[in-house]
Amino acid sequence: MPGTARDLDAVRERCRQLVRRRAMVSAGVAAVPIPGLDIISDMRLFANLIEDVNRHFGLSEEQIERMHPRFRMIAYQAAVGIGSMLVGKVVTREVVMHVLRRMGVKTAAKQAGKLVPLAGQLASAGIGFFAFRQIGYAHVEACVTVAQQLQLAGIADPGNSAHPAGQAEVPLHKT
Repeated sequence: MPGTARDLDAVRERCRQLVRRRAMVSAGVAAVPIPGLDIISDMRLFANLIEDVNRHFGLSEEQIERMHPRFRMIAYQAAVGIGSMLVGKVVTREVVMHVLRRMGVKTAAKQAGKLVPLAGQLASAGIGFFAFRQIGYAHVEACVTVAQQLQLAGIADPGNSAHPAGQAEVPLHKT
């Protein structure tokens, strides 16, 4: 979990670079004149991207489950509050399909563009790049918002990461 605003900005920029790199791969596959190939590729690229971004922000499902219950609740409430269904979740094929369906017009335009030689392939690659980047950037910003909420709650405070302010660990048995 990024501990300071500077750390958060650094993670944001690293993740945005990751999004751009994956968007370039998506665009490269979209330029191949085989309808449907890019959708299959985008699903896998996008699922891996979401998991990688979540992990960079300390917001993968496993990382959130290790948080104190108070912080876990803040993370999930912040994710729901911004409408993100990808923060802190295992990214399944169904989730990726839902996100890709939300950008259905762009996908349809990309597929139709493949029917026109060369210019269609270039248009398809461009649409694919911008669509992938847009969705990736939106997820990065969702993670930033959740991480900021956790920072405000005090998760980045070294004396506070395991227990919320004012709560001490209660031993399970008396010695």
